[in-house]
Amino acid sequence: ARLQGPRLTMMGLGSAIGAGLFVGTGKAISTAGPAVLISYLLAGAMVIIVMMLLAEMASAMPSSGAFSTYADHGVGRWAGFAIGWNYWFMLIMVLGVEILAATEIIAGWIPTVPSWLIATVLIVIFALINLVGVKSFGEMEFWFAAIKIGAIIAFLVVGALLVTGVIPAPEGVGLAKLFTGEGGFAPRGMAGIAAGLLAVMFAFGGIEIITIAAAESTNPSDSIRRATTSIMWRILVFYVGSVLVMLMVLPWNDPAVVEGSFVAVLNVANIPGAAIRMEVVIVV
Repeated sequence: ARLQGPRLTMMGLGSAIGAGLFVGTGKAISTAGPAVLISYLLAGAMVIIVMMLLAEMASAMPSSGAFSTYADHGVGRWAGFAIGWNYWFMLIMVLGVEILAATEIIAGWIPTVPSWLIATVLIVIFALINLVGVKSFGEMEFWFAAIKIGAIIAFLVVGALLVTGVIPAPEGVGLAKLFTGEGGFAPRGMAGIAAGLLAVMFAFGGIEIITIAAAESTNPSDSIRRATTSIMWRILVFYVGSVLVMLMVLPWNDPAVVEGSFVAVLNVANIPGAAIRMEVVIVV
C-alpha cells in the first residue's frame, strides 16, 4: 500500500507543525523579542529555497534515502554517508525532545504516574504504528495533522478577536505592542535576531519528510510537486501568524510566553477549557 497525495501533504505539515511551533515558539520570542518575526521570515526564505531544490531532485529520482541518496549520487559516497548518519542522529535527538515535551504535559494530568512510564508508553505506541506499514503511518499522520491545523486556525481566529476587541483584552493589545513594548521592536538587536534563527530553524524541521516519503507515494513526481508548493505558504502563514498573535496580545518578555505561549494567549481570552484543549493538541 502506498501513500496518496493528500496524505503526503499532511505528513509534511504534521511533521513541521510540531514541538518546534507549540513548544519552541516561546523560547524564540524570548530570545529575539518582536524581531523574531524577521528570524521567521529569513528562516522561511531559506527553507523555501532548499525545499524547492530538494523537490526537484525528489521528483526526478524518488528515493526513501532522499538527500542522502542525492549527495551520494552527485557528490560522492562520503557525502551520502555523512548526511545520512547526521540526519539519523538529529532525528534521535529531536524525538527525545518531543517525547519529553509530551511527557511533561501528560504528567501534569496524571501526576501519580511516573514520567518514565508515560514516555515508554508513547514510544511503544508510535513504534508499533510505524512497524505496521507506511499506509497506517500516513493515515494516522493525516488525522493528527488535521487536529493540529484546526487548532492553529482556531487560535488565529481567537487572536484576531482579541486584537479587534470582540473578545475583551488587556489595554494595549494590538500591532503597536510590537514597537512600543519594552525595548522596542528589536530589544536585543541583530544578535537577538541571529540567535532566534537557531530556535526558528529547529521549528521548521520536519518538512523534509515529504521528500523521504515521496518514494512511497502513488505518483512521486506529481505528489512531491503539489505537496511542496502547498506546504510552503501554509507553514509560513501558520508560523508567522501565530507568532504575530502572541506578540500583539502578550509582552514578549512575559514569563508565560516561554512556559506556554499558545496556552497563555488562550488564558487571556478566558475561553473555558481552551487551555487544556491546546495542551492536548500540543501532545498530539
